[in-house]
Amino acid sequence: MGGLKAFVLTDLHGRLSVSREMAYRAEEEDADLVVLCGDITHFGSVQTAKALLSPFIESRLPLVFVPGNCDPPSLVGVEIGGAECIHGSRRFFGDVVFVGVGGSPYTPFRTPFEMDEETIMDVLNRSLEDSLEGYRVVLVSHTPPKDTRLDLTFSGVHCGSSSVRRFIEEKKPSLVLCGHIHEAVGVDRIDGTLLANPGPARDGNYALARIDGELEVELKHL
Repeated sequence: MGGLKAFVLTDLHGRLSVSREMAYRAEEEDADLVVLCGDITHFGSVQTAKALLSPFIESRLPLVFVPGNCDPPSLVGVEIGGAECIHGSRRFFGDVVFVGVGGSPYTPFRTPFEMDEETIMDVLNRSLEDSLEGYRVVLVSHTPPKDTRLDLTFSGVHCGSSSVRRFIEEKKPSLVLCGHIHEAVGVDRIDGTLLANPGPARDGNYALARIDGELEVELKHL
């Protein structure tokens, strides 16, 4: 298949051995880039995040990421060669543009990177300050959109973001890649937008997203 092939993972939660395996698998899968949807660390530091990203950087594959709610918010402003944080910004690959929002809505657990829905919306709008007409937009969000298959917890509660959902309904990106709710592995749709949660990488889950004339997401396991 032609087009852009993205190797997608989320929720490493500090597993360096898994990071190494995933970087190797991304090369084996002949990916064009790596997309990491947050929770790189498990309540770790910026230095820990850099160590977890290093296997991908060594592979020389371009990497875009957003921090998760279990990552330090300061990760947003850190320069990491070969890895680009797209929280509130964008990265172009040909006619495909990746925009991002990290963290999560408020949780009962008081994790390091939580925001109210208004702030989440502000971050999303910042990523699209300029017109992206003519580009295929891929949203990388740690938190899934609310009221989908991808934000449903084992207890039956939808824990996604209402702002992420509103952004999808209004801006109509081609694809949304997310994580956060470990048990909600799968794909779904909001109107014409394809949504995917690969499931936690710490358990060996990842996905391949092919972005061409047609969109295809394949859920895989190490």
